[in-house]
Amino acid sequence: MNSSTGGPTEGDTFDAGATSLLRQPKAVWATAGASVVAFMGIGLVDPILPSIAKGLDATAGQVSLLFTSYFLITALAMLVTGFVSSRIGGRRTLLLGLALVVVFAGLSGTSGSVGELVGFRAGWGLGNALFVSTALAVIVGAAAGGSAAAILLYESALGLGMACGPLLGALLGDASWRYPFFGTAFLMAIGFLCITAFLKEQPKPARRTGLLDPVKALGHGGLASVAGSAFFYNYTFFTVLAFTPFVLNMSPYNSGAVFFAWGVLLAVFSVLVAPRMQARFGSLKVLGGSLVLLAADVLVLGYGSHTTAVVCTILSGAFIGVNNTVYTELALGVSDAPRPVASAGYNFVRWFAAAAAPFFAPRIEEWTDIHIPFVVAAVTAALGALVVLVRRDALTHEAEELEERHAVEDGVTVFAN
Repeated sequence: MNSSTGGPTEGDTFDAGATSLLRQPKAVWATAGASVVAFMGIGLVDPILPSIAKGLDATAGQVSLLFTSYFLITALAMLVTGFVSSRIGGRRTLLLGLALVVVFAGLSGTSGSVGELVGFRAGWGLGNALFVSTALAVIVGAAAGGSAAAILLYESALGLGMACGPLLGALLGDASWRYPFFGTAFLMAIGFLCITAFLKEQPKPARRTGLLDPVKALGHGGLASVAGSAFFYNYTFFTVLAFTPFVLNMSPYNSGAVFFAWGVLLAVFSVLVAPRMQARFGSLKVLGGSLVLLAADVLVLGYGSHTTAVVCTILSGAFIGVNNTVYTELALGVSDAPRPVASAGYNFVRWFAAAAAPFFAPRIEEWTDIHIPFVVAAVTAALGALVVLVRRDALTHEAEELEERHAVEDGVTVFAN
């Protein structure tokens, strides 16, 4: 999207992509719509975490395992998604992922213990990984207007899903913590039917992806640097997402409103603000600055009053939205590996942090006090910025050298073909 990850570009590819954003085939809209629901599943449980703990007589640490199991399986599944989709095709992989989400989201609503719910969330994570990792490839392959419009549409789906997930969780969870899970299963079933009806099978790649290809791709210094920085950042991200609801200790409606506002900022800054900031200042400056501001934000969140904590939680969505966009672009553009393989390797690393943060944050609170988990989160965000600073030359120059190759890949829709 930028001519260089280290400096500004001429022109605005965002505007070019936005021009054709709405003129898309039904297959693209079906996939994007299902993507919204898939991303809703990440933040769905946020407003109802205290209700789940109360309903299943569980501790905050036990309930936080809903995120840990989900993202641990998601991380491991990144080694499998390319292997599967390169053999059975993108459409079948999407449908398999959706079917698993429907089954395990529905089972989650029937859970009689926190152990059952954690296990069902793990199965949900596998289905979501298969779907989400393939959806971008399918959208880029089928979209009108080139990869710029496709990536913009995908980021819009991500932002909308992250915003609406807590809202749906609050609206349905006010009656029972079980209803949001049933609601997600129903919406994903509709997505399954839409993709069955509107999406034709995508061409299989000439070369099948091996199970260890994403790991081998991490041997590239630039990609390893991006993944390492994103690992630290994701620990901060999911400390906010999974631990803050217990700190705020609000009703499902109020908590849902807070995280809806958080998600709106995430969507706006991811889709509208980040591309323009990158064009003006360069990706690495934007990323480093946003990580430092996020570190300051979560530190104030941890030590401020309740009102301050609410404001800082919402404000963190802006920094998270910027970071998500820049990290995605860096991961796709910095290495010489095919973009789907590079993306899988990058996600394999960063999702481990998403699994770790919900597990460690409540335990750090038990060992120390309620402030220290946010101190740790601030430190990890700063470490993410430090990796960007130390590895700046490699990230910039290697991306510049590979820009022409990736431009050719975009021209032949490498994601799908």
